[in-house]
Amino acid sequence: MVFVTFMTGNTGRLLRVIVGIVLMTIGLVVVKDTLGTVMAVVALIPIAGGVLDFCVIGAVLGYPFRGAAAREQLARERQSR
Repeated sequence: MVFVTFMTGNTGRLLRVIVGIVLMTIGLVVVKDTLGTVMAVVALIPIAGGVLDFCVIGAVLGYPFRGAAAREQLARERQSR
């Protein structure tokens, strides 16, 4: 729950965008060729997730895919304690 809270928050979203940009840069500049292109395409997932506010990891852990819905569920869980 703490991890999903972090990842759906503003800091987690910014971190996903930064990690995606770094991964894309490494793929296109350092690795190059087919593997580099694959890395760059995969890097679009965390970038899009941070910008568009969705969390794939949250969905895998049983939380809603949309960040706003996941934050609402997390808030309800905190209140019910």
